[in-house]
Amino acid sequence: VTFVQPSFFLPLVVPSFFIESLTTMEQLIPIASKLQDVLGAVGQNTQLDLPQIVVVGGQSSGKSSVLEGLVGRSFLPRGTGIVTRRPLILQLFNTRALGSGEDSDDYYEDVQQPLTGNLDNMDEWGEFLHIPNKKFHSFADIRKEIVRETDRSTGGNKGISNDPIRLKIYSPRVLALTLVDLPGMTKVPVGDQPENIEEQIHDMILQYISNPNAIILAVTAANTDIANSDALQLAKAADPYGNRTIGVLTKLDLMDPGTDASEVLRNELIPLRKGYIGVVNRGQKDINEDLSIRDGLRKEEEFFKNHPVYSRDRQLLSQCGTSTLAKTLNVILMHHIRECLPDVKNRISAMMNDVQSELEALGNPDDGMSKNALGGTLLGLLSKFATNFASIIDGKGGELNNTTNARNLALIELFGGARINYIFNDIFATSLMSVGPFDGLTDDEIRTTIMNANGTRRALFVPEISFDILVRRQIARLEQPGIQCVDLVYEELQRIAMQSEPKELTRFPFLRDRMVECVSQLLKRCMGPTQMMVCNIVKIELAYLNTSHPDFIGGSRAVANLMQRKSEGNRISTGGNPPETPGSSYYAPEDE
Repeated sequence: VTFVQPSFFLPLVVPSFFIESLTTMEQLIPIASKLQDVLGAVGQNTQLDLPQIVVVGGQSSGKSSVLEGLVGRSFLPRGTGIVTRRPLILQLFNTRALGSGEDSDDYYEDVQQPLTGNLDNMDEWGEFLHIPNKKFHSFADIRKEIVRETDRSTGGNKGISNDPIRLKIYSPRVLALTLVDLPGMTKVPVGDQPENIEEQIHDMILQYISNPNAIILAVTAANTDIANSDALQLAKAADPYGNRTIGVLTKLDLMDPGTDASEVLRNELIPLRKGYIGVVNRGQKDINEDLSIRDGLRKEEEFFKNHPVYSRDRQLLSQCGTSTLAKTLNVILMHHIRECLPDVKNRISAMMNDVQSELEALGNPDDGMSKNALGGTLLGLLSKFATNFASIIDGKGGELNNTTNARNLALIELFGGARINYIFNDIFATSLMSVGPFDGLTDDEIRTTIMNANGTRRALFVPEISFDILVRRQIARLEQPGIQCVDLVYEELQRIAMQSEPKELTRFPFLRDRMVECVSQLLKRCMGPTQMMVCNIVKIELAYLNTSHPDFIGGSRAVANLMQRKSEGNRISTGGNPPETPGSSYYAPEDE
């Protein structure tokens, strides 16, 4: 089988089995494009790294002309400064390939069939995702809609936005591709652009090319130093080894006489795994004279056919031309999708399982249910909430263990019953132990209290009333740690209530709000009596000092312990045993 190519290309002979496999693989790109539309519509496109071709380059590097050459139509906005201000996701569909039973020979012949004039045909049209079920047969209207949608999101004064515009183009003269056109790198802000416009565009481009399944189409003008190419610098940041980067050299016809890009096309200067392809786009004069894209492609063909360097080297000639670029991108994207398909399929299956589990947890629709059935549903929700609440306190977790965020939460912090246990045994216990018996008491205060208790007399012993006054003052300090413990437990119970909500409750927002309100009011009603109980416990201790408690050290035992420590100190210092004094008042029985 021989592909029909332009006259300046050599015939490409391909085995028949490759044609069959290629025809089958052609179906991969539309499938990937449809998947991208679905995920983009539901806002899940950031969770899957779908294969696509991302076009990057500096301003006036020829990105728009390259895209228009691939489509064969002039449809992108043009002007001075930054024109592309929102990402444009362009999906190309070949209407002959989407039809039934066309041979591969006819398919490729039709792709390369010249189109006379620049008129709009009914067999070519465009569709925007934000305007469903509307076909744009006029490519001038497509350009106006891109400008209108860009201005709607960014304003009419050169602002930029990360929100992409999704455009599908159907034509019998294109190859199936999915491309993303991004704003060109700029240095100086204009209009209402922020001062960090360069950083914003840089981050936007990196967001797309950092996708490991993205193919980077780095567009560089051939009449500039390729070592200073913004596109290649950005591509190297995301693809340091150049495994998924394709270089495109534009403006080959504008190079100085006697110079050419043969070294770059041979991959000798800055090597890329997928190499370079040279193209010649329409110049500004051609655009002003309304030269059609097809006429521009024929002009490109004549340029390479008559060039003194490119026409004499078969290898260079095979790397030149917009048609070569389209076929190369088509084949690379198909193989890339085939390589990425197993991983994408597994990730989609995992996402579907998660969504299906969540859908099943939401329960059956309540439309048309009787009052008894609705009452049963309500009772089931309340019972599940109570079960989850008790399970979290008991450490079983309930439905909390079934979510990824909850499993991550269980690894980094305490929650539920474990948190309450920590509040009691660590926070509250530490607060109690931190209350020292003499904290806040000075010797002058103790002396003054004793003197006030004696009145006008000089007492031989310390009056008991002074002891009561000082001890009660210290016992009252234990009330604050208890109140703090109640507050911490209350906060944790509120947190548990939020975590105990069953998934089905998301279907009933008013019921959820009412349940949260009832639980909060119940906890608040219980919080007051609990704080009062803590205060009453402290008041009970203040009302009666139990000096008969086994842990209470009376005056006699305190003096005995003091004398025993003093005796042991003397024995250690003198090396002997001090004489005992039987009947001494210091060794009197404790109950005396």
